[in-house]
Amino acid sequence: MRLRDGIEGWLFIAPAMIGFVLFMAYPIIASFAMSLYDWNLTGSATFIGFSNFVDLAQDEVFRISLSNTLKWVLVYVPLSVIAAFVLANAMDKPLRGLAAFRTIFYLPSVSPLICIALLFVWLYNRDFGLINYLLSLVGIQGVGWLTNPKISIYSVALMYMYKEAGYNVIILLAAMQGIPRQLYEAAEIDGATGLRRLWYVKIPLLTPAFYYIVIISMIYAFQVFTEIYVMTNGGPGYSSYTLGYYLWSNAFRYGRMGYAASQAVVLFLMILSVTLVQTRVLGKRVQYDL
Repeated sequence: MRLRDGIEGWLFIAPAMIGFVLFMAYPIIASFAMSLYDWNLTGSATFIGFSNFVDLAQDEVFRISLSNTLKWVLVYVPLSVIAAFVLANAMDKPLRGLAAFRTIFYLPSVSPLICIALLFVWLYNRDFGLINYLLSLVGIQGVGWLTNPKISIYSVALMYMYKEAGYNVIILLAAMQGIPRQLYEAAEIDGATGLRRLWYVKIPLLTPAFYYIVIISMIYAFQVFTEIYVMTNGGPGYSSYTLGYYLWSNAFRYGRMGYAASQAVVLFLMILSVTLVQTRVLGKRVQYDL
């Protein structure tokens, strides 16, 4: 019986394990190995040791891409978490029509990213975009949201914040509705105002949801690619290059697979380090008990 149960258990998890090995473990190991070679996709690979990593340290475009990626992380992650909390808190009310509003608000999260990106390309257009048109109605001169090198990366980050806000809101809203109402009533009996109930009851019990959202958002933010490819193509200049976009450019535009693999290794180590730090720092502050 134990043998049969063990075999059945392995059979059940086999599809997930095969997918993990083929699409996660093997590519990671292959990237580490490929980063030690000079390979242009067509010819034979030449072993060059750590030369790719030495070149990365001297690559100004890589430094720009790293800087832009950090800007994206610092803008997208905090703003997306704060906006999601404000919206979820506003929706945590027994109001008529709120269920329909929740559904509509969640629609961008399940819409194709490319469609949302193309929509914002039109909204951000300097000459006939809706945003600049609305600004002109109040006497404000429009700007090149995607053509100004100082703000292009932030404009794309705000687009993705809109795209994923619904998902984060649903996570936080589900956590809010799982908090027993007796806790709010007990706090109210003790004389706690609405703000104090929010700070001492709701927010501490939402820390598991906050923890999950921050971890997932941070991991994605370091890998951003599609939005940049669709909306700015890395421009103007290198102002919106990110690590993911520069990695793709080296691999499939310039055919420098070994160099791209070295960037993938650096990106992997960065994400791993940040995740471990978050787990150690934020994990201690998560409140699981009611």
